[in-house]
Amino acid sequence: MFKKNWKKIALSAGLSLTMLTAACGQDESGENGSEGSGEGNGSSGEESGESSGDQTESSVNVGEAVDYTITGIEPGAGITESTSNAISEYDSLSGWEQNSSSTAAMLSELRTRYENEEPIVITGWNPHYKFAQFDLKYLEDPQNVYGEAEEIRTIARMGLEEDMPGAYKILDRFQWTLEDSESFLLEAQEKDIETVAQEWVDNNQGKVDEWINGVESVDGKEIELALTPWDSERASSAVVKLALEQKGYDVTLTPVDPSVVFEAVANGDADGSTAPWMPKTHGSFYEEHEDNIVDLGPNLEGALTGLAVPTYMDIESIEDLQPAE
Repeated sequence: MFKKNWKKIALSAGLSLTMLTAACGQDESGENGSEGSGEGNGSSGEESGESSGDQTESSVNVGEAVDYTITGIEPGAGITESTSNAISEYDSLSGWEQNSSSTAAMLSELRTRYENEEPIVITGWNPHYKFAQFDLKYLEDPQNVYGEAEEIRTIARMGLEEDMPGAYKILDRFQWTLEDSESFLLEAQEKDIETVAQEWVDNNQGKVDEWINGVESVDGKEIELALTPWDSERASSAVVKLALEQKGYDVTLTPVDPSVVFEAVANGDADGSTAPWMPKTHGSFYEEHEDNIVDLGPNLEGALTGLAVPTYMDIESIEDLQPAE
C-alpha cells in the first residue's frame, strides 16, 4: 500500500547505526546497569575500606588490561556518541579512548577475549544476540549518560480498527520478551529470519494463540507493515506476519528509514508497525506524527544500552574504572 515513491526511498548506510541510537539509554529496570548493583555498597568500617582498596586495584588492572580503551562500533551510531559523552562526563574515564570500528569487529574482539576470560569493555545494547550468546552485564551509569530504559511500541494508522478489526486486535495484543527476541536473534545467526520466525511460532503457538484467539478469519485481506531494517525489528515483524497469516491476512513487510515508518503510518501508506523505539530514540518522529497515528503500547520492554563487560569481571559501575595516567 506504500505509494511508489515510498518504495523508491533508499535505505542509508547509517540505518543500522541509527538502530544503535535506539539503544541509547535502556535498561531492564530503568537505570543502566542495575543488574550489577554493586554488592557491598553501603558497608562500613574496616570491611568497607578493604573492599574499596580491592576495587581500586581491580579497576586499575581493568584499565591497564584493556589499554584504557572501550571497544565500540560504527562512528555514526547513537551509542558511539553517547559513549563519547560518557568519556567526557566521567572522571573515571578521563584519558580513555573509544575504538570506533564496526559492530562485526566489536563482536569478534568480544568473542576472542571472552573465550580467554580476558577483560574487555564494550558498547552494549539490547535486544541483541550477544546477550544470549555471552554472559554479559551492564556497568552502572550513575550520571545517566545513556538515558532511561526504552520500550519498543506498536503503532497503527487511523481507521485500521474499523477497516481491519482482526488485524488491529492482533497488533494490539502482540507482545514478547527481551529473552524471546534475543534467543530468536541468536538462532538467526545460523538461519534466515523467516525460517527462525516459523520455528519460533511453531514452538510458541500457545503465545501466538493469545494474540489471535477470537479474531475472525479473512480471505487474503492485504495489510502492510513498515519496519526499520534492524534485525530485532525484522524478527518481531516476521513473527507478527505469521500470526496475521494464520487468520488469512496477506502481509507485506516493508523496511524503511525510521522517519519514514512514522510518516507512512501517519499518511495511511502503511497500516502499522512494531518497530518504534520510545521514548528517546524515535521520540522526535513520534511527536511530529502522534496526532495522526494510534499508539497501541509496548510490544517489548527493557530495551537498553550502556557499557557492558563479561560477568567474570569484578567491576560493577563506570565509576569503578580509573582514569588513564
